[in-house]
Amino acid sequence: MSAHEIEFTLPHGVTDQFGRIHKFGRMRMATVMDEVEPTTDPRAERNTAYLPVLLLSRVVTQLGELQVSPELIEVLYSADMAYLEDLYLRLNGHEAMTMHVQCPHCQNGMHVQVAPIA
Repeated sequence: MSAHEIEFTLPHGVTDQFGRIHKFGRMRMATVMDEVEPTTDPRAERNTAYLPVLLLSRVVTQLGELQVSPELIEVLYSADMAYLEDLYLRLNGHEAMTMHVQCPHCQNGMHVQVAPIA
């Protein structure tokens, strides 16, 4: 694993055709072309909301034993997609982010700062 790649575990994961759940993966830092090239894809030209699918399919280098592709990213649960988008921003960002979270014990909401991944 390179210094510009991190491991992750999805909250839910993807179930394959044999019923196995794939949660463990790796993501690398994005290059300029990772962010530019998807903008010329016809799917993104028709619907800009598709851009994150294309981008994540380029920077997620492993998801269990599955072949990473836009079609795989499409079938992620919304919570897994949000997790990967947050991870992408933390890995490729320069500033800390503020997130609203809820305590799992007392259910109180609070804002916390999440530092970028170094």
